[in-house]
Amino acid sequence: MNPAEQLLQQLGITDPREIDLEAVAWTQGARVYYRPLDGCEARIVGRDNQAIITVNDRSSARRQRFSIAHELGHWKWHRGRLLVCRAEDIGGGDTGKPQVERTADSYAADLLMPPYLLKPISSGFPKLTFKTVSEIADAFNVSRTAAATRLVETDHAPSLLVCHGQHGRKWFARAPSVPGHWFPQDSLDHDSYAFGIVFGTEPDDRMPHRIGADAWFDRRGANRFEVTEETVRIAGDDVLTLLLLVDEEMLEELPQYRGRRW
Repeated sequence: MNPAEQLLQQLGITDPREIDLEAVAWTQGARVYYRPLDGCEARIVGRDNQAIITVNDRSSARRQRFSIAHELGHWKWHRGRLLVCRAEDIGGGDTGKPQVERTADSYAADLLMPPYLLKPISSGFPKLTFKTVSEIADAFNVSRTAAATRLVETDHAPSLLVCHGQHGRKWFARAPSVPGHWFPQDSLDHDSYAFGIVFGTEPDDRMPHRIGADAWFDRRGANRFEVTEETVRIAGDDVLTLLLLVDEEMLEELPQYRGRRW
């Protein structure tokens, strides 16, 4: 059991609706304040066993929750340091982030969506779709991005979550059951449904579509397989795509990649 789960269980939390982050922070000697912040989403300043977490009051409520949980991750693992977290440091994927921010994100995910609560609830959804993601997001009061990332990383299904903007891929998450050689290409393929959403006027997908895997993976043999693709818009011009690997042969680890993760 991870440290965030241990803390929640010590506090007697048995339902996602009981995760009151300001109360959790208070038990850890941290007080939460909401102020307008320019250039960052949140910051934490601490001394001895007391800390002040300041969160951008212009952000959405669910964004603020993740920011508080992220700063509590810093309080747990990086005590004694002054840390100012930019928007791109909190949530989303790990690509290019400093290790301290990845660690804080991991703690935040464990605190907001602890496995001992998430697994029983998510098991009631046999298919991983954005409809499932939205229901989990509502149950745990988190963003769709946070819920989708958590469901992928906890291996709800053999899947990848990929974030693209008009200038290419920004980050991605991969389920543990997906071999490392399935690495999504930087730019969106014209054949992908996501391309029409990012660069055209296509609406969000309302259901997964089957598509050739070579539209997403630039590697030999990808054209032999199909994946399912489902894409929705998030902040700005960015989109999130859920890719499900539906062919079991795609889950076979190549010898040269066995034991390696990205």
